[in-house]
Amino acid sequence: MGGRMQKLLESIAGGASSWVELRFHQRNRRRIAMRAGVLEESSSVLSVGIGVRTLVDGVFGFASTTETTAAGIRAAVAAAQAAASAAVGKKRHRVAGLADAHLARGVFPVSTNDPLDNHPLEEKLELVHRIDARLRSGSERIVSSSVGYEEVQDEKIIVTTDGASAHVFDAKPEFRVFAVAADGEDQTMGRASAGVTGGWSDLFARRSAEEMADAAIQLAVDQLSATTPTGGTSTVVLDPELVGLLSHEAIGHTVEADIVLGGAITAGKIGVHVASALVTLCDSGSTEGEPFAVGTLPVDDEGVVTRRTVIIEQGVLRSFLHNRESAAHFGVEPTGNARAFTYGDDPIIRMRNTYVERGETPVEELIGDVKQGFLLRGLGFGGQADSNGEFMFGVREGYVIRNGKVGELVRGATVSGNAFDVLRSVDAVGNDFTWDNSSGYCGKGQPAKVAAGGPHLRCRATIGGRQT
Repeated sequence: MGGRMQKLLESIAGGASSWVELRFHQRNRRRIAMRAGVLEESSSVLSVGIGVRTLVDGVFGFASTTETTAAGIRAAVAAAQAAASAAVGKKRHRVAGLADAHLARGVFPVSTNDPLDNHPLEEKLELVHRIDARLRSGSERIVSSSVGYEEVQDEKIIVTTDGASAHVFDAKPEFRVFAVAADGEDQTMGRASAGVTGGWSDLFARRSAEEMADAAIQLAVDQLSATTPTGGTSTVVLDPELVGLLSHEAIGHTVEADIVLGGAITAGKIGVHVASALVTLCDSGSTEGEPFAVGTLPVDDEGVVTRRTVIIEQGVLRSFLHNRESAAHFGVEPTGNARAFTYGDDPIIRMRNTYVERGETPVEELIGDVKQGFLLRGLGFGGQADSNGEFMFGVREGYVIRNGKVGELVRGATVSGNAFDVLRSVDAVGNDFTWDNSSGYCGKGQPAKVAAGGPHLRCRATIGGRQT
């Protein structure tokens, strides 16, 4: 079907009277969920449709259809053009033009040696059942468990009147486990997850499902005897997951060009020092540093070939993240950050794989130089960030550092501050690198799969706790 559909879209685009973007999207989505020994969901959903975007007299029009015949697609093009024409007299802002871009042509397959379709539903169900049983039997203190598996396999064909014609395949599986431990009325939770762009074995390349379950059990049980931390400003060592979270939530959203135009703290600061000279922060459509990053995509939903974008270079803000419209506004090249979750969604500016580049300091040295502080690992429950870079995140694991030695576990910790102030305080960057291969989605009006990561960082931030 793919070749015939691509030729049909090219034919329709070639006969269009205005700029047109046609995006065929077929998605296969499978979910398996189990809680406390009970199978709650085993579903498989197929969706197929076409999103159409047009540009008429400086105004975008959008329409979508599940009718994939030539007549159905042409009707959607006409509907999108009519929507744009009807809005021309009412729009204050007109699109001056779309920036020239490296538009994709050809076939872009999934990179894996172990496709998801090589593994039947029965194998995936058996894994979820087995890991749930492992969680529940892992300790007498475990009182509840949850296991989930999800996979999304996409096929897209993106054709534009100005030259894009890309046939793109994608596969993103994820696996997650939760364990709840209790001591009387006191309850704590441990969790672990993985999500990748790739195949079945890629999902478990870093940790097996059993190892994830055991880590969740251990964390849940250990937290029962942990104390809350002493609050205040402190030297902290952030693990790659928290570095990625800071990069994505507290920095990355402030450099998405549509948010910049809405008044983000980064507006007007290209060329300004916003972080320590040790910090280089990037966003890439390919996977860097470690394979299978879940935000990987070779072509964005405007048909632009994705590339690595250096956002902050040695502490200096160098670039925002753009679609073709915002790139034209700022007079720069598009960065390949236009993404749409389904065929029924308009492409908007989204991150892909956002990360801090690795540094030169061994992690043991980075920790060893701390006289008093905390080692913080992973996202806990709750958190927020805004367009001014202010953030507060719950911490999954916190450990006291005394005289360069990692000590006892603390629970209920939070880390907060202004992200740019925190990055300015960085005085050491680890020589390691890890993607936060977690499950879930980033939300910004519509979901998107993203990855974030980096090395360990040493910096200053505010630590808070809660009473237990």
